[in-house]
Amino acid sequence: MVFEDKIISREIGDILYDSNLTVGTAESCTGGRIAEGLIAIPGASNYFKGGIICYSDEIKERILGVDGQLIETNTAVDEEVARQMVKGAVETLGVNYAIASTGFAGPGGGTSEIPVGTIWIACGTADNIVTMKLQEDFGRDINLAIATSKALRLFLDFLNDQKVEAKDEE
Repeated sequence: MVFEDKIISREIGDILYDSNLTVGTAESCTGGRIAEGLIAIPGASNYFKGGIICYSDEIKERILGVDGQLIETNTAVDEEVARQMVKGAVETLGVNYAIASTGFAGPGGGTSEIPVGTIWIACGTADNIVTMKLQEDFGRDINLAIATSKALRLFLDFLNDQKVEAKDEE
């Protein structure tokens, strides 16, 4: 984990801990790296509830409720699939927020329409989801490192944009 990612994870942790909110992950191509980034901070068990590694389309459909027809028509490397992964993770894991990734990290798997290096990341709540598309191929390891970093940054920016604040304890 790069130093900047650790700083971002700490900021995410501070926001979620102070607000008593939770997060989970639904990861395909990143295979748990986003979850690893979130739990790198001591005390993460207070806000990180779990992750689903949904490397196969079957798991995306069966556990996360992603529309199989959507995957068949557009492939799993699709913005709407990433959105449905977030929604499915929020519901399945019972969390406030989720972060998802789906893509072709390489070296194989890509097509002429969706080349290797194409990765969709998404985060948010069941009703408010933001996405980002990555499109450059730097080789598998770097593609995955970039996707992980971008996912953490996208989530931190989402939290800051939503002005998530500490909940008052009654």
